[in-house]
Parts: sequence; structure tokens; C-alpha cells
Amino acid sequence: MNQAFNHSTYIFRKKVFKLFGGTFKVFDTEMNLLLYSEQKAFKLKEDFRIYSDQSKNEELINIKTPQILDFSATYNVNDTQTGEHVGSLKRKGFKSILSDEWLYLSPEGIEIGKLKETSLGGAILSRFIKLVPQNYIITDNNRTEVAKIQQQFNPFVLKYTLSITQTKPSIDRRLILSAGILLCSIEGRQQ
Repeated sequence: MNQAFNHSTYIFRKKVFKLFGGTFKVFDTEMNLLLYSEQKAFKLKEDFRIYSDQSKNEELINIKTPQILDFSATYNVNDTQTGEHVGSLKRKGFKSILSDEWLYLSPEGIEIGKLKETSLGGAILSRFIKLVPQNYIITDNNRTEVAKIQQQFNPFVLKYTLSITQTKPSIDRRLILSAGILLCSIEGRQQ
């Protein structure tokens, strides 16, 4: 596995005021660029390519959905260096109207964990008052915390901090980081 996936803390940044598409950057705590992705505008099927840097010479991860504009889409995560299907993330569409919830699925499609907002009240407020930051927790099937994601308020840049709380996470690190990219994408559209 690439060294970019061996950190315990990641900072995700996306410019909010970009006319078409989106640019995502993932940094370590020293603000060294670890991952880079661009989202194309006006695509019917989501397709994220995550690179080691802005040169886009080394692709690490691909996140794709086979569905077209699906509210409860499943996003397949593949390691493009090894060809391995890492697993999938499935958005709980109607449940996510009030409070975001995603399922982590194994490569075989079995549920292995969940990402959800920590506060229903905060989630509802953040839908109407964009100044309220969102916070998430990632748990495995034993309801043990694997990681947490905290949004920092910034009106110009969407910024999340992801902290992996387990030394050897029970969910693949590449799958955990893919959730950060997807949150930036989905929340970026809702801003």
C-alpha cells in the first residue's frame, strides 16, 4: 500500500467557489500534499481519480459509481496500482436528507462499518445554516470507533480533518480516505 495511506491524521480541502467541477487536496498535519483529485463537472456517473500529487502522474485510487445520478449510489473503490477492489461506500440516500449516513462494504459487498453524523440536531442545522460545521464518526460492525471527521468552518474552503483512531483500523485505510473525498464532493454541492 502506498505510504500516503499510512498517516493517522489527514486534512481535506476543497475550494467552494469553483465554477465547474472540484479540486480536492489531502494533506498531512505538516500540510504536505499527500493526495490530489479533480472532479469533472457535468458527469452522469461519478468518477474520481486520486493521485499522489498535482502532476497526476501516479494514480493511486479510483472511486466510481455504476449508477447514473442515483441518490443512494454505491461508490466502488479500487487501488489502481494493484488492481485490487478495496470495497465500496453506499450512501443511505433518504436517511441522509436529515443526517448523512454511509455504509462501508467489503470487496464482497458485505457491510463492515458505517459513517454517520454525530448529532442529528447539528446535522439538521447545517442543512439550513451553512455556518454550522458537520462532524462524523466511522464505526465498524462492533460499533467501535475507527475514525472521526470534523469540518472546520471556512466560508471559502471546505475543510475536513480526518483522524484514524485505531492503530490498525478494522476498515481499510483507502476506504476510510475515500469517504473524505466523497464527503467533500457531496457537501461541496450542497454549499
